[in-house]
Amino acid sequence: MSKDFQILVHNNDGNLHLKLMGDLDEDSAREVLKTVRGRSHAASRVFIHTSGLRRIYPEAQKVFHENNDFMELQTIPVMFTGEKAGQLASDGNILS
Repeated sequence: MSKDFQILVHNNDGNLHLKLMGDLDEDSAREVLKTVRGRSHAASRVFIHTSGLRRIYPEAQKVFHENNDFMELQTIPVMFTGEKAGQLASDGNILS
């Protein structure tokens, strides 16, 4: 995992928010998915905020694209926000 990568996690009104910070590499991307899997059970929606990302490596994009089915088949919506949302999510999972 990138040494400067962080996931800031908080709950708000039944929603799980993951704010991604730093450089997103392959291991960091897998950690994001692991966090969604492990913490989404108590939420009504998951928001993944991308504005804090400096760089997204192609390998990280591949991890998210390979797991789009997982994101879309969650019993709760997983939404991406921020200027880099389009690099990680399918079109249906992006909030402007």
